[in-house]
Amino acid sequence: MGPAQATVTPDLAKEYDYCFYDSDVATGYGVGALLLLVAAQAVVMLASRCFCCGRGLKPGGSRACALMLFLFSWLTFLVAAACLLAGSVRNAYHTRYRGIFNGDPLSCETLRKGVFAAGAAFTFFTAILSEFYYISYSKSRDAAGGAPYGGSSIGMGPYN
Repeated sequence: MGPAQATVTPDLAKEYDYCFYDSDVATGYGVGALLLLVAAQAVVMLASRCFCCGRGLKPGGSRACALMLFLFSWLTFLVAAACLLAGSVRNAYHTRYRGIFNGDPLSCETLRKGVFAAGAAFTFFTAILSEFYYISYSKSRDAAGGAPYGGSSIGMGPYN
């Protein structure tokens, strides 16, 4: 499915011109992707206690790697969220009017094709970086003795 198409159309009284856009489901998909991205980031941050809360981690390579991955995952998250939000808002705003007295040409701009693609790419990078962040975080936590029952575990499982 391509981007939304627009045509300049006069109103019934022929007083105003406006942009008429065909229907486009990209706005709904963009909002849905944004909500799922936020939910995924929240799950990872809650499972790892957002890196700063909870027991201290053992100093070393795993902790340094976890810190770098933590920062980069948030950076890619913010870029992905900005792309998805900006694309959804821009795609949803489809009303531009031009009156009789304002002779400026009406521009029926549509969303650039790459905005949602960039959002999808950065969402994928966020998922990869978050997964590696959690693995590094778990290694450092286990080395510091922070795992329940003294063994290696996945922190997202139920605690008994």
